[in-house]
Amino acid sequence: MNELLRELGWSPRWQAALEQLHQSAWYPARICRETRINFSLLAPGIGEHEAVLAGKLWHDAATDADLPTVGDWVAVDPGDGSELPVVRALLPRQNRFSRKVPGKSCAEQVIAANVDVVVVVTDALVDFNPKRIERYLTLIRKSEALPMVLVNKKDVTPTEAIRTALAQLESMAPGAVHSVSAAQAEGFPPRLLDPPPGCTMLIIGSSGVGKSTLVNALLQRECRQTGAVNAVTGKGRHTTVARELLLLPGGGVLIDNPGMREVQMWTDAATLRAQFADVELLARQCRFADCSHRTDAGCAVRVALLSGTLSQERYEHFLRLDVEIAALEQRAEKRRMTLERVSRRQKHGVLRNPSDREELSHSLAPHRRKWQTDEG
Repeated sequence: MNELLRELGWSPRWQAALEQLHQSAWYPARICRETRINFSLLAPGIGEHEAVLAGKLWHDAATDADLPTVGDWVAVDPGDGSELPVVRALLPRQNRFSRKVPGKSCAEQVIAANVDVVVVVTDALVDFNPKRIERYLTLIRKSEALPMVLVNKKDVTPTEAIRTALAQLESMAPGAVHSVSAAQAEGFPPRLLDPPPGCTMLIIGSSGVGKSTLVNALLQRECRQTGAVNAVTGKGRHTTVARELLLLPGGGVLIDNPGMREVQMWTDAATLRAQFADVELLARQCRFADCSHRTDAGCAVRVALLSGTLSQERYEHFLRLDVEIAALEQRAEKRRMTLERVSRRQKHGVLRNPSDREELSHSLAPHRRKWQTDEG
C-alpha cells in the first residue's frame, strides 16, 4: 500500500469500493479542505491539489449531508490535464460526525467524515459547561467514534478548578477525560500523542479554548495562528476559520474544526438512552411504559430525583434533550411529507400553492448550496 494512503487511513474496504467503479484511470483521494467553489484533496503521487465536484454528485445528493466533505474518500477522474480533476464518486463512509444545522432548519450538517476519535477541548473556568460536553458526547456516540475530552490550560488554572471539572466530566466519559496544557505540551494521553497509523482525530470545542495551540503541539510546527487570551473574559481569540484535514508527523491525520457556538442535536432516542443509561435503567421501573418522567404516577425517575439518587441537573438535561430530539424528528417528518406532496404536484407539472414552491426551494439546497460560516 502506498505510504501516503496508509497515513491517510486507506483500507481494503475503500479499495474494494474503488474497484467496483470499474474505472482504472480514477484515483483515490481524501478531502482535506472545502471552499465555496471546489475541494482540496490529498492523493498519492500528487499530494495536495484542487478538484471540482461532478455535476452528477450534486444532482444525486438529496441533502447537503450527502455531499462530500472534509474526511471523505473520493474517486477522482484526472481528465486530460487541461482542466482541474473531477471528483466522480463518494466512497461509502465509515461514519460521520454531525449536528443539526444552526437555526430552525431540521437539516443535518456533517462536520467531518470517517472519524475514529473525536477530541473535545474545553477548560475548567470560562468555557466549562458540562451540559454542552454531554451534548458533544451524545453526538460522538451517534457517530460511533471514540470520545476524548481534554480540559486544557492546566498550567494557568487553579488546581481545585481542574479537579472539580475532571470529577464532573469523568462520570460522563469514564477513562476518556484528561487534564492537559496545550501550550506546554503536557498531559497528552498516548492515543493523542501517538495515534495508530491511519487514525483520524477530529478536534472540536468552543472558540478560545486552545484548539489551535493543541494542533500546533500535535503537528510539532506552527501550522495554526493562535490568539492572545483576553484579560477580561479569560478566553482566547477565534483563529481557525475553516475545517481542514492535516497529516500528523507520526502518521494518521487530524481534522481541525472552527469553534462551534451551537451544539444542536442530530441524533435519535436510542442514542440518547445510551448516553443516559443510568436514567434509562430507572425509566424501565416506571409504572407506565410511556411515562413522561414529569408528573406521571409511579415514575421511578422522579422517585430517584426526590431521593437524591439522581441529580436535578442531569434530570433536567435528559428531559431537555428528549424534547429537542422529538421536535427534530417531528420537523423532519413534516418536511418529508411536504416534499412528497410537492414531488407529486411537480410530477403533474404544476405547483399550485406558493408555500409548496417555497418548500421545494428549500429541498433543492444541494443545487444551490448555502455556505455557512463554520462557527455559526
